[in-house]
Amino acid sequence: MAVEPKKKKPKKAAANILSAKMQNRMGYLFMAPWLIGFIIFTGIPFFATIYLSFFAVEQNISGFSTEFVGWGNYFTALFQNLYFNPGMVGYAIMIVMYTPTVVIISFILAYFLNMKLRGRFIFRTIYFLPVIVLSGPVMHDVIDTGGAGGYMDLSGIFLFRMLYYYAPAAGNVIQMLFENFAILLWFTGIPIVLFITGMQKINPALYEAARIDSASTWQILFKITLPLIKQTILISSIFTIAQLGMFASINPIYDLIRTSMMNTTGGLGLASAYALMFSLVTLVFIGICAILFRQKEV
Repeated sequence: MAVEPKKKKPKKAAANILSAKMQNRMGYLFMAPWLIGFIIFTGIPFFATIYLSFFAVEQNISGFSTEFVGWGNYFTALFQNLYFNPGMVGYAIMIVMYTPTVVIISFILAYFLNMKLRGRFIFRTIYFLPVIVLSGPVMHDVIDTGGAGGYMDLSGIFLFRMLYYYAPAAGNVIQMLFENFAILLWFTGIPIVLFITGMQKINPALYEAARIDSASTWQILFKITLPLIKQTILISSIFTIAQLGMFASINPIYDLIRTSMMNTTGGLGLASAYALMFSLVTLVFIGICAILFRQKEV
């Protein structure tokens, strides 16, 4: 009677398992600097902000002294401070107006810059150059000194005066957008790059098949391009919302938080409460964008 030889595990399968483990370890190794930085510069300050929001923080000779006040800072912000609630309303209006405008302008510019045109790389550089030149303190100085707005007065235009007469609210919105048009163009820099990248990832065969079926340019845009870059629209919206909140001249809450932090009597705890409520409202807008542009499962 013949004895069957013992089956041995293939060496190839064992090597694949070992390779997968090594790849996972290498992935965590590459992520380690970001994770450490996130914990130190974001995670710990976030929980410290939550902790300080329930205390009155006072600076003295020995450093800082804290006194537990419970929900006192939140009560002060919502019911006693004259600037917080109007500032939050102004911030919400700014997000509702600016975010769709920035995203739409970015998509339109990216759509044309993605076409096969002569010199398109030069035009891409021209549109992205203001983001590099006006980054950081330069952009803050331009905004704070009024260099980015105030020069586009529409009061002398007949169509604008007619619109303002029949719909003052719409007229104010348009006036505000034109006054800050340079800021809007500056905010479009990164979203344009995101949209170009997203459109370049679309399979060209889809466009060719649509053209063979006699689809128009508008049909291709609304049936192919826009559905396939929903995630890019979501990322651009989130980036724009976060970026808009970082400029004091267009976000009154940012300036309120910064001013409160300089107050040596209870200011740090109150500023923490401001920051948490501001973050909550920001997360609400991000959640709305996530619902609007979520990718539906097939």
